[in-house]
Amino acid sequence: MGTIILLLAFVIEAAFVVYCMITKSSQEKVKSYIRIGALAAFILFTLISAIQWSFRWYLLAALLLIWAALGAWSLLRKPAEKKSYRPVPALVKAVLTLLLVTIAVAPALVFSQHQQPQVTGKHPVATALFTYTNENQIETFTNTGEKRKVNVEFWYPADATGGEKYPLVVFSHGAMGFKAQNTSTFLELASNGYVICSIDNPYIALYTRGSDGRVIIQAPSFRQQFFDVNNGKYDEATALQLEHKWMAVQTGDIHFVLDTILASAQDPGSAAVYHLVDGQKIGLMGHSLGGESSAQVARERKDIEAVVNLDADLSGEYVNVVDGKEVLNTSPYPVPILTILSDELTRRIAAIPNAGEVVAVKHVVATAARAYEIDFAGTNHLSFTDLALNSPLLTSLLNGSVHSVAGSEADPLSTIEKLNVTVLQFFNVYLKGEGSFSVAN
Repeated sequence: MGTIILLLAFVIEAAFVVYCMITKSSQEKVKSYIRIGALAAFILFTLISAIQWSFRWYLLAALLLIWAALGAWSLLRKPAEKKSYRPVPALVKAVLTLLLVTIAVAPALVFSQHQQPQVTGKHPVATALFTYTNENQIETFTNTGEKRKVNVEFWYPADATGGEKYPLVVFSHGAMGFKAQNTSTFLELASNGYVICSIDNPYIALYTRGSDGRVIIQAPSFRQQFFDVNNGKYDEATALQLEHKWMAVQTGDIHFVLDTILASAQDPGSAAVYHLVDGQKIGLMGHSLGGESSAQVARERKDIEAVVNLDADLSGEYVNVVDGKEVLNTSPYPVPILTILSDELTRRIAAIPNAGEVVAVKHVVATAARAYEIDFAGTNHLSFTDLALNSPLLTSLLNGSVHSVAGSEADPLSTIEKLNVTVLQFFNVYLKGEGSFSVAN
């Protein structure tokens, strides 16, 4: 819709300029009617939901409102003395007008309107935000001596009655991510009877806002190290050491959040969401670095029943580097784990000789008793986040486009819906004991 509006603005402004040139007049009345009409059309399209009102349209609405007010004032005031028409200033005004429209429409171009993924569950979903303070951990990303604070958000059934309990799924984001990055998946799970807790890892998350309103942005030191590792600046041993360092932060947060939730579930005075949690049915899910961290936590705890890893190799499975080669953990993976890989990562792994023996995620799938791998054709790393839906433009700029062997790029909406169905089926089997799960690419 943003593109259509921008094209219409260019056509109308070009036609108006030509009309002014032909008539050798600035046509102030016509301009005023156009401005008032533009606002009326915007309101009409919003009312019929052709334009879905959101932050995307705030700038354009403000601009159209100002222009409509100026147009109305121009029509109502006493006619001014006519000035001679000058084409060059008129062209400059037209260019400036189109520049303003482009700026105002930019949010709608970057974050395009899109159809929301279908939510299949029967439960309406509620949310809750909390900030947990870890009294046993000093924040290592600052030198203030403050205790580490972790922000979390819950999605859960809003209609729970009679002491109902639901499986708990804890989500961990990747580097450059944040806790709401997979909201569509959280809504799907919660509507089907799950309590979802998504963690913001301060200083690793792109940004996070606490319950006190404090905003923490990603630490520049972490961001630089992350880019350096991905650009091959370090040798294998150093890169693995850094990955384990980042994972230690996120696994520590996951442990702390889980312990806090389970303790709160036993506290009669805690918030209502905690009393919906079935502490005997816990799953973990994460994207990228969060997927690695979630998988690692399941090795370290006895109360995890299942793990979903979204597009990550499992760095925690590399226990050492010898002669430039990673040494893998030979102990069987202890819980059911589902790995969903993008076409992008699948192709990179396929290019590695003996990938099944030297790549952790392939090793786990091949050797663990209940491990599954599904590859989504035509997807990239960000296809498994809501950013692919909210902003295909940003997704393409940040991650590029990936086409399947057949030459097509996966539709973002279909990808997310397929992801949500797959994750729900997996957790239904291993957290609820419902049905069976099989791999179908």
